[in-house]
Amino acid sequence: MSNHVHCNCQRCTTRGLRGPVIIVTVGVLFLLQEMREGFFDFSNTYPVIIIVIGLMSLAGALASSEGHVSSAPPMQPVVPPAPSVQHPPSSATPTTYSGQGQ
Repeated sequence: MSNHVHCNCQRCTTRGLRGPVIIVTVGVLFLLQEMREGFFDFSNTYPVIIIVIGLMSLAGALASSEGHVSSAPPMQPVVPPAPSVQHPPSSATPTTYSGQGQ
């Protein structure tokens, strides 16, 4: 069993249909090309694919997202680490760094 949450809002449903609709459109265009050579050549019918993609995008943008279920897990609050106490270096042992000429 999967823990994946499926959303059934209109927007997600429309976006889920975008791929199959484009594939069916391409199939119908190729079928028309095989049946009726000449006018239904792919060079004449490719704008239909662009129009279908635009219509599906428009339908997805205009669809209601009422009842949308987000699949993202809830974010956990970030708790900053407790400040650590740092002791200043003791003056009895001077700190020297290489390359400083000391």
